[in-house]
This record gives sequence, structure tokens and C-alpha cells, in this order.
Amino acid sequence: MIPKIETASLAEIKSFQENKLKELLASVNENSPFYKALFKKENIDLCKINTLEDLQLLPVTTKEDLQKYNDDFVCVPTNKIIDYATTSGTLGDPVTFGLTDADLDRLAYNEAISFDCAGIKEGNVAQLMTTIDRRFMAGLAYFLGLRKMKVGVIRVGAGIPELQWDSILKYKPTYRITVPSFLLKLIEYAETHNIDYNNSGIKGAVCIGESLRNQDFSMNTLSKKITDKWNIKLFSTYASTEMSTAFTECEHSIGGHHHPELIIVEVLDENNKPVNKGESGELTFTTLGIEAIPLVRFKTGDIVQLHHEPCKCGRNTLSVGPVIGRKQQMIKYKGTTLYPPAMNDVLNDFPTIESYIIEISNNDLGTDAILIKIAVKEPSDAFLQQLKDHFRAKLRVSPKIEFTTKEILNPLIYNPMSRKPIHFFDTRKNSF
Repeated sequence: MIPKIETASLAEIKSFQENKLKELLASVNENSPFYKALFKKENIDLCKINTLEDLQLLPVTTKEDLQKYNDDFVCVPTNKIIDYATTSGTLGDPVTFGLTDADLDRLAYNEAISFDCAGIKEGNVAQLMTTIDRRFMAGLAYFLGLRKMKVGVIRVGAGIPELQWDSILKYKPTYRITVPSFLLKLIEYAETHNIDYNNSGIKGAVCIGESLRNQDFSMNTLSKKITDKWNIKLFSTYASTEMSTAFTECEHSIGGHHHPELIIVEVLDENNKPVNKGESGELTFTTLGIEAIPLVRFKTGDIVQLHHEPCKCGRNTLSVGPVIGRKQQMIKYKGTTLYPPAMNDVLNDFPTIESYIIEISNNDLGTDAILIKIAVKEPSDAFLQQLKDHFRAKLRVSPKIEFTTKEILNPLIYNPMSRKPIHFFDTRKNSF
């Protein structure tokens, strides 16, 4: 069921969001120590903030603000906090997020309408292949959303292909929520143990943490590798703890759909000004309907492009394209700007590469240096040259590459304290 506001006209959506924005600003000015002090310091007259365009009159909020003044963002008494979650800390120190009872209801609503985008319906069974513990908001959100939809949930958690297949064969789920690269491990296990995975009853997978698409929405190498073998539909989703909102693809695969009742979205340039339509920039959002820690013009660090065409599914809302990269992970290498996802795609083009990590550091000149360590089945100088040539063809430059083993790489990639595989390691002193 598509929420009515998402099929409304653009003018109606804009008017709806502007009313919600005024309510939000009045609330944070009264209840948030951080925003109350910020608005006073910047001499912000909230009476002048009436339209979405007026957001530009407000200062942005950064991850550093959240890390430094975490407690000052809280807008409710401690006894109203029902659940505590933390960010993953991928780009710095983790930040604690408290959620009220109403915030958990909002989280469930968000995931319910997001999973509905991906075609999950009441009566389906979904296998949850992500952690729900360790103060991880997303795992809890998935469970709450599926429960709200009256969808059966198999809480297997991350990893362990044998247990995953045991659950699939026993409980017959139709969908999974998973990191997409793990699907390749499930395929490998199934082939080794003579499991007919194409007749397992799985229709689709909602994929988190890794990109499935190129910027033109065509399948990237990772998603091709999966679907070339397994006849299932893959749905990309983008979210963060800070926004408590997901952007999930529908069957038409033209980006993650925006839920205007939950969040206001901007894409900003280096000067915190909106980019022109069709240009990429830093995704910046303002949350709607959050009680405990609402955020105003929060900069995610993710570089994306927005798409404004109405979708065949009936939604008139904008959609968010695949993440180009994280601003803090941008690399300047031999005059070329690179992001890790582009290098991941090149490495995923080679089936013989079993594992890899990308290490970024400062060289003696203080500029960015790249070292890629790979584990392959049969290392050779000829393969190394082929890989370097492919890098030059795709990205115009070739980084330093060296061979190692899976035994060395896998403990780094699959760190038990991480919620998703880690392929990128940045040791630069000034990485943004």
C-alpha cells in the first residue's frame, strides 16, 4: 500500500513538508539544547523559515557536531528513551541515538513502507540475515517493519552459510534482508553441498551495505555475479541510523524512493548550496516525526544524485541514486578523483579474486597513495598486468597491487565487531 502523500502532486508534497518543517523547527528550538544555542548564536529568525528553499538560511549540522555534543541533541527526558542504538562509526566515533516509543513506531512504519516498495507483502516469510543486537538500529528496524506488515521473520543473523541454508530449506522464506556479497557465499555453499538454490522458493533479496547498481541504474558486477547464477530479484536500499529512514528500490529499479512524510532531502555542494538538477553532491537531510533526536540539515558525507522523474509504480516522490562514494573517502590519485565503490567494481570484474582490501595512506609527498592487496587462486605476473590494464581502462589510473592470501585478508574483512564486510582502510592523517 503506497502512502497517499507519495502519490500526491509535487505541489501538495512540498506544502505538506513545509508545514511539517515549521513544526519541527519550533520543536527543536524549544527542546534541543544544541539547536536552541545554534539558532541563537546564528541569529536565526524562525519566522522567516516558511518554505523548503528557506532551509538555506539555516546552518548545516555535521557528524562532528553529533560526536562532540551528542547529549545536547536529545529533546526528551531520559525516562522517555525506550531503546538505545549507536551509529556504525565507519567515519569516526560512534554516536548514541535514543528512541522513544513513538520513534520505534515511526521506525516500523518506515521499514514497512520501504519493504512494500520491494514487493514484500503480508503472508510472506523473510529471513533476516543481519545482526539485531550490538545496539544496531537497522536490524531492529527490519524486524519491527516486517512485524508491522504481518510478515513472518526468521532471525538468523549474519554469516554461517550452513545455518542460513538450514533455515531456508526448513522455513521456506520468500525474501531475505542481507549484505549482497554474502549471497555469493550462499551460492558457493549450495553448489558444494548440492542444494538446488534456484528451486528454494526465494523470490528476492533486500540488499544493504553494498551497492547493486551503476549510476545509470544498470546492474554492477556484484549484482550480475549473483543474478547470473541465482534467478532472484535484488532490491537496493540506502539508510543511516541518523535519518531513521530508508530509501528502497521498487521493481522498476530507478533509485531508492523518498518518503516525504519522514524526511526532507537536499543535495549540497562544497559551499552548502543546493546543486543544480542532475548534479551530484552531499546528501543532506532534515528528519520529520522524530521525538528523541531530530536533526536539521544533517550532512551525511555520502555523495549522490537525486532523480525527479515519476515512477511507474505510482510514486511521484524523488529517488536517490546509488552512492557515488563518501566525501571523507574521496581519493586524489595522480590527478584523478576516485571513490572506493569504483575500485570495488573493477576488482569484482575478476572471478579469480577471492578477497581484497584497499588501503589508502599518505606518501612521502603528503599526497594520497593506494595499495590494493588481493588473494587470487593462481597468482601470476600476467594476471597482475591484466588487472592493472583493466584499472587504467576503467578509471584511467592503476594503483599499486600486491598478492597475499585469504587467510590474511579475511580476518580484516570480516571483523566480528563490524556489522558489514570491510574492504576499505584509510590511514591518511587528513582524509577529508
